[in-house]
Amino acid sequence: MNRGHPTIAKLGLAGLLPALALAVSGVPATAVGAEADDEVEEIRVTGSRRAHRTGGDTLAPLDIISGSDFSRQGRGETTDMLRTLIPAYNVNAQPISDAATLVRPANLRGLSPDQTLVLVNGKRRHRAAVISFLGGGVSSGAQGPDVSAIPAIALKQVEVLRDGASAQYGSDAIAGVINFVLRDEAEGGVVETKFGQTYSGDGEHRQLSANLGLPLGDAGFVNLSGDWKERDPTVRSIQRADARALIAAGNTDVEQPYAQIWGQPDLNDDWKGFVNMAAALSDAAEFYAFGNYSERETEGGFFFRNPDSRGGVFSTTTALGDVTGLPARLVGDSSPDGRSGNCPDDVYIAARLSPEQRQALASAGINPEAHEAMRRQEIAANANCFLFNERFPGGFRPKFGGELTDEALTAGVRGELAGGLTYDLSASYGENEAEFFIRDTINASLGLSTPTMFRLGSYTQTEEDLNLDFSYPLEIDAFASPLNVAVGLEWRNEEFEVQAGEPDSWRDGRYAEQGFGVGANGFSGFGPSNVGKWDRSSRARYIDLEADVHEDLTLGAALRWEDFDDFGTTTTWKLSGLYRVYDALRMRAAWHTGFRAPTVGQQNITNLTTAFQGTALVQRGTIRPTTPLARALGGTPLRPEKSDSFTIGAIMDIAAAEVTLDYFYIAVDDRILQTQSFVLNDLVSGAGGRCDSEPAVTCVWANRAALDAARRASGFGRNLDLSRVRFFTNDFNTRTRGVDLVATVPLELLDSGESELTLAANWTKTKIVRHDPDTVDEKRIGQIERSLPRVKGNATLTHDAEAWRALVRANYYGHALEYHVDSDALLVKYGAEVTWDLEFGYRPVPELELVLGADNVFDNRPDENPYAGVVGSRYPESAAMGSQGGFYYVKASYEF
Repeated sequence: MNRGHPTIAKLGLAGLLPALALAVSGVPATAVGAEADDEVEEIRVTGSRRAHRTGGDTLAPLDIISGSDFSRQGRGETTDMLRTLIPAYNVNAQPISDAATLVRPANLRGLSPDQTLVLVNGKRRHRAAVISFLGGGVSSGAQGPDVSAIPAIALKQVEVLRDGASAQYGSDAIAGVINFVLRDEAEGGVVETKFGQTYSGDGEHRQLSANLGLPLGDAGFVNLSGDWKERDPTVRSIQRADARALIAAGNTDVEQPYAQIWGQPDLNDDWKGFVNMAAALSDAAEFYAFGNYSERETEGGFFFRNPDSRGGVFSTTTALGDVTGLPARLVGDSSPDGRSGNCPDDVYIAARLSPEQRQALASAGINPEAHEAMRRQEIAANANCFLFNERFPGGFRPKFGGELTDEALTAGVRGELAGGLTYDLSASYGENEAEFFIRDTINASLGLSTPTMFRLGSYTQTEEDLNLDFSYPLEIDAFASPLNVAVGLEWRNEEFEVQAGEPDSWRDGRYAEQGFGVGANGFSGFGPSNVGKWDRSSRARYIDLEADVHEDLTLGAALRWEDFDDFGTTTTWKLSGLYRVYDALRMRAAWHTGFRAPTVGQQNITNLTTAFQGTALVQRGTIRPTTPLARALGGTPLRPEKSDSFTIGAIMDIAAAEVTLDYFYIAVDDRILQTQSFVLNDLVSGAGGRCDSEPAVTCVWANRAALDAARRASGFGRNLDLSRVRFFTNDFNTRTRGVDLVATVPLELLDSGESELTLAANWTKTKIVRHDPDTVDEKRIGQIERSLPRVKGNATLTHDAEAWRALVRANYYGHALEYHVDSDALLVKYGAEVTWDLEFGYRPVPELELVLGADNVFDNRPDENPYAGVVGSRYPESAAMGSQGGFYYVKASYEF
């Protein structure tokens, strides 16, 4: 394991826990049989600390998805599987989205990825190191867990609590909780292999998975799971209009058929391993542990750098008399002082001149094409002068990727003391690291000697948790059941670290002063002013009560107090109830408050990336909200998000069918997001921009030199190509409301076997009710309110017989909008779509199953992108249904 010493330390701590358990229980360690195991075993349901709850009798909406449900899909990633099975869950491809390409953000109930808490075996899962700087609207700036690190074959079931639970579990549980329950068989196993590809013939998927259960003593188990897969990239592109124009003008070096590639990224050597184990320590105590290690490499493309228009590399602007803004080649001067090489600064780019600019040149007696050809000959003949067109005559397209590793270990002891008091003492450690690289690009400030491959540095997220939980059934004569009293203590520490990239990936070379871009073009490496290690610790205590106060009425209440060492304390509460109107109808409701602490990464990150503004590429920086530059624009230290929400619903038994219908309302105040992009040149006094029109905002740049100093102070060196900045802020409130419908209907379709129809649908609408127009613009509002479909659902029909099984699923995705490539000039509205999935499995012998299936069997695609020619994307990049089209697969599994 990378950086194995923290894990070894946690293993050492885990070794002390059994002894501590024996000290607490006071019972000597003896071998136990099945009867003792039954005493220790406790059935838990996410959202309740009361034992022996059933999924259809919960106080809040809960989806329970079995491991077999996960296996009946073609796609191999857990995130894609959840998207299919849970209508309120959305995830899409991120083909060109910086780090979000590596860890795709997902949304539950239309909220941000880091507003959903993820658990494994009921214990908090650490978040990923990746921050989604280009996360497709709702997810922009989020730092959520990496669910794809959990292999489907390791899962016994997944419990999705569609209700806020901050009072029960702490920060992040505003939208809900997803609990991944690991397999716990003590014998047997399964080996599974899968192959698939898209109907277009690309995106080949190869996967091998295995699970093995082993006994541990008389009553314990060790369950091992492993998964390996590779997935080839896909191409859903057209040739960009500007690339076609270059080719038509005679440029034979432009890449064909596509200068710009859109599609799913390349996934290499995706290894995942999980272990889950438990062993009896005594008749009333057991030791348990589970953990994982995974690693993978993901690589995707970036935007095409046009050799006539990419600023900071190929182009700049110049003037002729009173005529300004004339497009010109960016000429480098390699003379010792960078000024005496007699290099021309008037190499007009004839292909980009407007009719008015051509007329101005004609008035001065200049023929643009002849003048440009003459100047380029002069440059070629002058050893002191250069153009990057000489090295990259057809432009270039960077390829960006990352090597991700994830490791975690949880160990604990649990048991029961005299009188029915149960306890659970656990320690957890989790680490996620993303090491970034970029190739086929340049650091333009280094001139023609620049390398084209860069190691950019890394992000590392580390979390440690200590938990002590008690539960006691308190007998109260007036109640129909004991009052379950659960109390607990938690200590958490979260650390975010940025490690430096190789110097050439970030340093400002000698040509920065001449206007050439600094750092690896596309995603600059992390330099000394960006790196660091930041942490936060918190401590919490809670009380959770639940009882049947009457045989027809169950009530619950929870209260949690949490103290953070950087922004103080917060208290949350929850009230919930279930009323049995009669046997076939139960009503439930919950009212609660919640919170989400800003991540340490969001508080401290600095990032430089290339993004679209209008229809042109620009260098955009993300700065810390407490820097002088951000404070001048309204930045303040980040505060926790706070929520108030309620859910009301019904559980109905209609004949043999079970139907749940729930309405939810979530009000989130002080939501954290990235601001709009501020144009730095408009913030210089007298520039006619913000400083003149908005005097309420302090203007700290009296001139360009002062602006450059502010840029350097924010961690961007002499990068004169940096034109826009943004930062994280709490400047808006939202109200989200929606309805969830789930119905399960057993059917009798054939004489043999069992059939079942499952319907699941979700309607969600988010509205921004308060925002600061100085930091949140109309584009950001549109992305948050409409970038996800308001309606999503599916209907699944299954039949299981002795030797075969079949599945048919219809998936519905409602209409939505997209600001294509995050540009306010490229608004795309796409319509609703339906896709169909089919799967057939045959068992020639009970141990072996052969499967043939197809996702999106009719090869449906989203509406084509009306701006496809701008950057070459044939379809909207964030369409909820995806743009890969049909995918067929074959699978074989052997159980033993």
